[in-house]
Amino acid sequence: MTDRPASDPASRRPADGLLARARRSPVLWAVAALAVLLLFNLVANPGFFALRFQDGHLFGNLVNVVKNVAPVLLIAVGMTLVIATRGIDLSVGAVLAISGSVAFTIVEGADDPSSGGTAALAIGVALAAGLVLGAWNGFLVSVVGIQPIIATLVLMTAGRGIAMLITDGNIVTAENPVFDWLGGGYVAGVPVQIVITGLVLLLVAVLTRRTALGVLIEAVGVNPAAARLAGVRARSITFTVYVFIAFVAAVAGLMVTANVSAADANRAGLFIELDAILAVVIGGTSLAGGRYSLTGTVVGALILQTLTTTVLTMGLPDEYIRLFKAVVIIMVFLLQAPRVRAALGRRGRRSATPPSATPDGGAGTAASGSAPPDEVRPASPVPVPGTGDVPGRPAQQEVLR
Repeated sequence: MTDRPASDPASRRPADGLLARARRSPVLWAVAALAVLLLFNLVANPGFFALRFQDGHLFGNLVNVVKNVAPVLLIAVGMTLVIATRGIDLSVGAVLAISGSVAFTIVEGADDPSSGGTAALAIGVALAAGLVLGAWNGFLVSVVGIQPIIATLVLMTAGRGIAMLITDGNIVTAENPVFDWLGGGYVAGVPVQIVITGLVLLLVAVLTRRTALGVLIEAVGVNPAAARLAGVRARSITFTVYVFIAFVAAVAGLMVTANVSAADANRAGLFIELDAILAVVIGGTSLAGGRYSLTGTVVGALILQTLTTTVLTMGLPDEYIRLFKAVVIIMVFLLQAPRVRAALGRRGRRSATPPSATPDGGAGTAASGSAPPDEVRPASPVPVPGTGDVPGRPAQQEVLR
């Protein structure tokens, strides 16, 4: 048994295949961008990674990143499923504002604002409002057939007005222990917002990756007509994902308003739909629908929030946040572009392929005049009986004709 030479292409095939798959993975570049951001913070601010326990609670910049990204990540998870069905939802910020306005208006107008029953009623009505708004969007898209961007743009425009009507144009404040816990509470030392987001993410991952639901969602996104012909209830799936994203937007609305103990219908969740879409696209999910990546969505949301926290810890004004976001997003998108990945792949293959030359400086076996032992020379064309002899046309073409 002889050892295979290191230069044998067959010996490089597994490694080359793994490297090629890594280059083609959009999630890899998102993870690389997040790693660069974290490395920058390690150099510029070593205390960025410091964690401490105080009164049984976990504190630190990394904890703040995950806690602050929780509302965006919740909506981004729902947005991933919507985009996977070849849709979009621009109304999640309005749904967030409506749910928070409904909850705090109920708490403020209750006879006992601090009771647990009042909080339960407010949370239940806010979540029900989110479900109704999601059903409205799902009805317009899946039943009426309106384009998703138009259907959700209607609620995006009108939703802020509805929230302003609920609060009479005022910032509603209320004190309730349950809402205080939602905004700043802890479960086993971990902020409750992180726990809720983690549970929702785990539930979605199990339902879409351990059952056929994820495959059905991708099938609807690839070709809704073909999915219906194959027996997939495309309308029901589309309706369901719009209801789900509105529900998680309502949960995010309770988080955002509980964090400040106030409901501001005009500013709550402003532009959060754009951050959610960016997180999904940075994670490698295509806006054309089909395949999606929940892991990529999580990484994309962490990139956006880590960048925001980095700018704030450096003492820069808030105006720089969106500028730096634009720069990082453009860099990640360039690395994910097919042409750029193809160029990187060609460059890597070119650098990894050694020149084929013989020890005496010749051009290899091609110039030596003899073929390798295992090479089979192609047989010369043999006329096929019955095909006719056509001048200037090889026998193979005559057979195909």
